[in-house]
Amino acid sequence: MVANVTNALAAYSTAATRPVSVGMAPREGDGPSFGEVLEQAAKGAIATVRKSENLSAQAVVGKADLTEVVNAVTNAEMTLQTVTSVRDKVISAYQEILRMPM
Repeated sequence: MVANVTNALAAYSTAATRPVSVGMAPREGDGPSFGEVLEQAAKGAIATVRKSENLSAQAVVGKADLTEVVNAVTNAEMTLQTVTSVRDKVISAYQEILRMPM
């Protein structure tokens, strides 16, 4: 998950330093778009939660190490908290944009 956040920050930094013009198409070699970075982050979060669920199910039948299960559940919890925080910030930013005068 940290690598995905790093990719998001790099994409934001690239976008912030690039001159903006109306109808500007992305240039090749600029790296992934912001949408692609968010998609990768979402897929990573889903994979983390699924891994936690699978290890938890294996622990129920006695086929997983308890330490691995605890680590996977902790990672899933941290991922969920991160996703929730990002969601809250996006909603807050959207509401702030709606309050701007036209």
